[in-house]
Order: sequence, then C-alpha cells, then structure tokens
Amino acid sequence: MTQSRSLTAVLLTTLALAGCHALVPVNTASQDVTVMPTPPTSMITPLIEKRETLVATGYAVISVQNHKNPAQQRLLAIRASKLDAYRSLTEQVYGQQLDASTTVADMTVMSDTFRTKVEGVIYGATMVSITPVGEDTYETTMSLDQNVVRDLRTLYLGQMASRRR
Repeated sequence: MTQSRSLTAVLLTTLALAGCHALVPVNTASQDVTVMPTPPTSMITPLIEKRETLVATGYAVISVQNHKNPAQQRLLAIRASKLDAYRSLTEQVYGQQLDASTTVADMTVMSDTFRTKVEGVIYGATMVSITPVGEDTYETTMSLDQNVVRDLRTLYLGQMASRRR
C-alpha cells in the first residue's frame, strides 16, 4: 500500500514539474535574448475550438412585432429570431464585452448596472431549423463550421493588428 502511495506521489510530482520551464537565455548575434517558454496548447486554445461546429439558438415573440397583419408579425418574428441566433454565434466566436458598475453607500448596494456589447462578422452559418415554439414564439437554430470560425478569428486578429499601427 505504501509503495503505491509513493509511486502515486512520484507520478504527481513528475506531472506537476513537467509543466514548469525556466527562462532560457540565448545568445543571438552578440545580443542576449530571453526566450519565454510556450504555454501548453490546452491553456491557450479556447474550449470552443474543441467542438467541430458551433450551434446557436435565437428566439422572438410574434405578438410584440410592430405590424397589424398577423402574417407579417410571424415573418418579422422569424427574422428577429434569426438575428438573435446570429448574435449568439457572434458571442461564441468573438466573446462578449461586459461593462459593470456597482455603487455602494453605507455598506449597501445602491445601484448595480451591467452593459454588454457584441461585435463581429459572421459568414457561412447554416440554418438548421426555424420552429414555432408554443403559440407566440419562433426559435431559429443555426450552426457554424469550426473551419469558418478559425477564418473569422484570423481575419479579426488581422484587423486588430492593423488598427494598432
């Protein structure tokens, strides 16, 4: 029993130390350059890239659409649910910017506000389904292939780099 505990301790120590690297000085053309170790891929690869396709669902209520004709309200709800699904895909690809503010006075929260912003370009999304849910809602499901996600992120990073120049 103690031998298996010792073996377990050795294995855990080895695994813990395997991720540790020291800074390695490199002499290049009489310049001292410090090479930073590359973090493990699993730490810098977003979890989202491990899926083959992204799936997003959007919703819209029919009765709140701004039109008197019921058929037109349904069409507007379908369109709104599709745009909501696109927004959800954009959040998954680019993330969401969140601004939050909390005001505290006399150790009591006086106000707590949140604002979110999503910005990006989505192309190549596939319509999976448009389905009525209940009597007054439409649900739209869309998917986006991982190869397109990689292209979108590459384009986005290129735009961000050119803005900094």
